[in-house]
Amino acid sequence: MADVTFTIDGQTVAAPEGEKILWAAQRAGIHIPHLCAHPDREPPFGSCRLCYVDVEGRSGPVTACTEPVAEGLVVTTRSERLDRLVRAGFELLMSTHDLDCKVCPAKRSCGLRTISRQTKVKLRSGDLAKLLPNLPVDDSHDAFGLNPNRCILCGLCVWVCAEQVGRGILDFAHRGLGTHISTFDGEPLAAQACDADCLACVDICPTGALFRKIP
Repeated sequence: MADVTFTIDGQTVAAPEGEKILWAAQRAGIHIPHLCAHPDREPPFGSCRLCYVDVEGRSGPVTACTEPVAEGLVVTTRSERLDRLVRAGFELLMSTHDLDCKVCPAKRSCGLRTISRQTKVKLRSGDLAKLLPNLPVDDSHDAFGLNPNRCILCGLCVWVCAEQVGRGILDFAHRGLGTHISTFDGEPLAAQACDADCLACVDICPTGALFRKIP
């Protein structure tokens, strides 16, 4: 596929035509906040709403994980409006997130903490009320566990288990505020015969909702 040339924050960037803005920007060293995106995930999920950018000629912001590059595109990643949108999306995620950093296994690699550092947005829900799901932790499996109270519903674990591993053990359950990640019919992880040598879902989880119980 032929490369196209476009501009991000005044920097000229070349990328394969049709590649998403997010990955072209990442490769060029331009950070755009994101949690649910993965370069191999098609179509993009677009759930976290943190990767908003402005594209010249568009009436409003677009998500960089879903917007393809094109010749002559002019992209802006930072502005007062974009920063406000990112802050609002981040605080919305934090409003349903159990902030237990001291005991969370992802504290050194947490995607939320990384975005907080990079964007200077605090790890809090702002003016939004906390609506913690208070769901039970499933630690029935010998190798790993699931704490849905840390989950941000990015769906990466669902995608990697179904599309990359070919198992489809995890999925979304219920709707609205009750949506959470679960096994089929809510059966415990220990009943799923997950391979302890796999744990692809744990490795891709950005928040420690899925965690290892073995070194």
